[in-house]
Amino acid sequence: MLSGLPRDFISKNKKIALKKQKQKTPTNEQIRAKEVRLVSDDDGHFGVVPVAEALEKAKEKELDLVQITDNVVPPVCKITDYGKYIYAENKKKKKQEKAGKTEVKSIRLGFSISEHDMQIRAKSAEKFLNEGNSVKIVLPLKGRQKALQDVAKEKMGLFLKMLEEKMEIKIEKEIGREPRGLTVSVIKK
Repeated sequence: MLSGLPRDFISKNKKIALKKQKQKTPTNEQIRAKEVRLVSDDDGHFGVVPVAEALEKAKEKELDLVQITDNVVPPVCKITDYGKYIYAENKKKKKQEKAGKTEVKSIRLGFSISEHDMQIRAKSAEKFLNEGNSVKIVLPLKGRQKALQDVAKEKMGLFLKMLEEKMEIKIEKEIGREPRGLTVSVIKK
């Protein structure tokens, strides 16, 4: 409870502020070390200096002294605008999260698919692979088609050859039988 209100009534901005207080990077007078390794945006490295001298230099430039690392002795501090520093850090985190995620895109082939349609699907699979996604190729089998799995595997092999002609691929999961048909997963080499 904050100021007599249940947690549900706290505004979104206050929740964000509470979260920031928990993760806050030490700045200016909050830095507890006696000496720091000082770095500046524009002037480069100042070396190891006392905290008081680092704070004076930051005040001269009308910027903040931000502690970047705390797991080294002496800690590394940077003379920069705190708001810009936090914005850049959040941007880096989002970029790393985005880079770590790969989607699985699905391409569906029919049992009696024509060669031209396979080329079109190979082109779209190439597009997905160039975007950094994994591609799952599915060939569903119905009724009597289930008895003709050899023909279906040949179709799947032909599609993979078409895709290999367009770009280098790595088969992540070999052609396998699933309850509804055949599947194979590929990624860009």
